[in-house]
Amino acid sequence: MLHVVILSVNNCITHIFVIMGRKLRMTKNAKYWIEKLHLSELHDEGGYFKESSRSDKIIQLELNGDRSLSSAIYYLLDGKQGQFSAFHKLGCDEMWHFYDGSSLTLYIINDNADLSAIKLGNNLENGEYLQILVKAGSWFGATVNDQSSYTLVGCTCSPAFDYRDFELAKRKELDEMYPQHKSIIEKLTRS
Repeated sequence: MLHVVILSVNNCITHIFVIMGRKLRMTKNAKYWIEKLHLSELHDEGGYFKESSRSDKIIQLELNGDRSLSSAIYYLLDGKQGQFSAFHKLGCDEMWHFYDGSSLTLYIINDNADLSAIKLGNNLENGEYLQILVKAGSWFGATVNDQSSYTLVGCTCSPAFDYRDFELAKRKELDEMYPQHKSIIEKLTRS
């Protein structure tokens, strides 16, 4: 038997509990994770994030000097808000890890101009992956697969993320570079 208990404060749902048999399970929402993990909004790329770790080990790079060996963030997209991760590229490899909520689709344009649409989630039988690696220099963005939900993931960069290596795509320039991918570029760029 399945029962649902909804707690609300001032007409705002704060918690949803699903009771299956005698077990009580709390269903979390985007607001829960934003508050619990102290996530901040990312205005340019979209979504919410918080850096969760940065290596103390420093390495020397030819471009842009010294860098931490690696860094990691929590990253959340809220489908109810229509959020998406806008196309951007980094100067480092980035591993995406699935944590909670809906699966998402990562759209990656590689150096050969090939577009991949890969699902990150925990339903392996449905072709989803728990981890996806985005290679340095690839253009990529993401969408929540269930727009009535959210996606909570982790992203680990090696070498560590640095804003000097971050480039947000400009729609017109990306369209000119990859006209064969115009429809997804239109969907995952802001200007």
